[in-house]
Amino acid sequence: MKLIHLSDLHLGKRVNEFSMLEDQKHILTQILQIIEQERPDGVLIAGDVYDKSVPSAEAVALLDDFLVCLAKGGNQVFLIGGNHDSPERLAFGGRLMERSGVHLAPVYDGGVAPFRLTDRHGPVEIYLLPFLKPVHVRRFFPEAEIASYSDALRTAIGAMQVDESVRNVLVTHQFVTGAARCDSEDLSVGGTDNVDVSVFDPFDYVALGHIHGPQQAGRETVRYCGTPLKYSFSEAGHRKSVTVVELEEKGSVQVRAVPLKPLRDMVELRGTYEELTCRSFYAGTTYQEDYVHITLTDEEDVPDAMSRLRTIYHNLMKLDYDNKRTRAGGIVDGGMDVEQKTPLTLLEEFYELQNGQPMGEAQGSFARELMTKIWKGEA
Repeated sequence: MKLIHLSDLHLGKRVNEFSMLEDQKHILTQILQIIEQERPDGVLIAGDVYDKSVPSAEAVALLDDFLVCLAKGGNQVFLIGGNHDSPERLAFGGRLMERSGVHLAPVYDGGVAPFRLTDRHGPVEIYLLPFLKPVHVRRFFPEAEIASYSDALRTAIGAMQVDESVRNVLVTHQFVTGAARCDSEDLSVGGTDNVDVSVFDPFDYVALGHIHGPQQAGRETVRYCGTPLKYSFSEAGHRKSVTVVELEEKGSVQVRAVPLKPLRDMVELRGTYEELTCRSFYAGTTYQEDYVHITLTDEEDVPDAMSRLRTIYHNLMKLDYDNKRTRAGGIVDGGMDVEQKTPLTLLEEFYELQNGQPMGEAQGSFARELMTKIWKGEA
């Protein structure tokens, strides 16, 4: 059984006010070519299909074209919503699309029925579990103790009654503890959205979405495929790809990556204005059309540097300086990793930074009560 694993298309996304639609159309065409070459039994799309819960008309049209092409190619498609998607909007028309082989995860209602594919080794059950918060799961399991994201996922998966004697695949969109993040992802204060990888033990392969860098999470068969495009300069060193999963007999899973080539790369350049405008530096490169972040090391600011540099680097997104002046400005040190701090600790630190004095007892009490209500879904 061969499966293609995709996620985090973020259709309609803008990066530093640059629309990525042309780049997304290019990369989706490339993905369709890979799918045609690989001839998979199924295509898994693990959430954040759109960048916004109310996507633009252009983004909707782009997804429509992509799904139509997949369906015309005879592909079975399995798609869930992520934290950027509206579950209701994404699920619209799902029962009609079933006839074309496009299977959309419905809005979570406490139960998840698997889709079954079959090969010479027997059945493969595919479960579609969209992005969930604890409050979504508590609604259907009021008697369960759900104090964390791990509790929520463990409860939701337990209710599936997965038959572990056959091969099982889960498509979901969550942050697994220990996965490496980058700047283009949503960061939960204090790491409260962490899910322990052990909740996925019933599955032979877990197709994850949410994290933008391709990586395994805990074990080789629990994987993020990453975004097909770079969406922040923290991803400049990433090698984007499509993940191909091959399941043989129970217990045998092979994973490989097929590289993707973007229309424009995302690169970071550093040097003096004179160095970066010297033709010998950029000649023969793609820098002139790539998305670029430039850090100038000149001690004096260059007048109108952004517009002057854009005559060479046409898609210059970001410009900053690294020199004695900027280094003297100081950097606020948050101490230990932000994900290791509680939400209240982070709020107290922010309050003191903004107001020059610590938060009072009454303010702290109010903040704790409000956070509790938000966590329980009462606010």
